[in-house]
Amino acid sequence: MNITLAQAEQAIRVAKEKSVEINTKMNIAIVDAGANLVAFSRMDGAWLGSLDIAIKKAKTARYFDMNTGIIGELAQPGQPLYNIEHSNDGLISFPGGIPIINDEGSIIGAIGISGSSVENDHIVAEAGALAI
Repeated sequence: MNITLAQAEQAIRVAKEKSVEINTKMNIAIVDAGANLVAFSRMDGAWLGSLDIAIKKAKTARYFDMNTGIIGELAQPGQPLYNIEHSNDGLISFPGGIPIINDEGSIIGAIGISGSSVENDHIVAEAGALAI
């Protein structure tokens, strides 16, 4: 089961609203269950360097079906996933990527947010993910 374009657009809308609420500008990426980009939005003035990061956060969250911040904890020296960020043409292992789960509990995609502090990225990603 995959996220639909309508669902992806809803997640982006809610993520944008949260970004405005916390006074930041974000790049917002939505991938489907196969980690393929479904929708992307770059808010006016959002950092150009965060385009790729947002997409990679979404893909990372889907590849491993967990928040990217958790992957980051597991990727520290001495931890079981140390150096994992070098796989899959580059992963992002800090907060801002979250799997999107439907009402039946199935992962249908993921959201990736980049453009502010990792704390703000996570807040906005969580708002978008919960919009589905």
